[in-house]
Amino acid sequence: MATVPCRLITMQPTERFSGLAGLYQKSRPGYPEAAIDFVLEHCRLSGLSLIADVGCGTGIASRIFAARGIQVIGIEPNDDMRSTAESHIESPPNLIYKKAAAEATGLDAASLDAVLAAQAFHWFNAAAALQEFHRILKPGGFVVLMWNERDTGDQFTKEYGSLFESMSEGFSIDQWKGAVGQPLLESNLFTNAARHAFSNAQEMDLEGLLARAFSASYAPRHGERREQLKDGLQSLFSKFEQNGHVILVYTTSVYVAQKT
Repeated sequence: MATVPCRLITMQPTERFSGLAGLYQKSRPGYPEAAIDFVLEHCRLSGLSLIADVGCGTGIASRIFAARGIQVIGIEPNDDMRSTAESHIESPPNLIYKKAAAEATGLDAASLDAVLAAQAFHWFNAAAALQEFHRILKPGGFVVLMWNERDTGDQFTKEYGSLFESMSEGFSIDQWKGAVGQPLLESNLFTNAARHAFSNAQEMDLEGLLARAFSASYAPRHGERREQLKDGLQSLFSKFEQNGHVILVYTTSVYVAQKT
């Protein structure tokens, strides 16, 4: 398993995205329809199902599942991110938000059909979070961990990642976060655990590329390094743009397991 950089262990994850909610909301990619279809079918979710989207951030995944008719509780400890989610104009009535942590959601035991963590589980205490997920799931309920991981087989996407490695603050969590799904695969609290992969992509103009980059928690927010990263991104855009756009290519990893 990949080793988590020391700097990421000692920082405060809950406040890591404070001040970034607006950028995060408008610039982060969604999830491919094929991945959502798979989760709905595999976890046998319907309009009668209740799920929690833990570490829901600005509600990107919460809204996707709610739009499919699922009842969703978005769990988010960061006030800035949660208030942005709550104020979104497309929030449907079958979606509510709650301030809580992954390791202590405050939800009733055996009350959920599925627990989702989209682009978030790498910020949790894995063992404590999985124990909490097991507690709040109904017997036979499902855990779903989902990440958009950059596909370095694409040259633009590879160079985008290399630019971050050279200029961002500390290590990019993208170097190791895929391995953070491993605790679910190895947990004796769950069974039938597996990883599934889906293709995804995000097309952006220059403004969108800059917003996407600086929405990252590890991007420099001030000073010379921020300007260097901005210059590097502009150069990268000029090198690869076609018709005023570039495309970041992702593999969407979906880890699923069932409560024993």
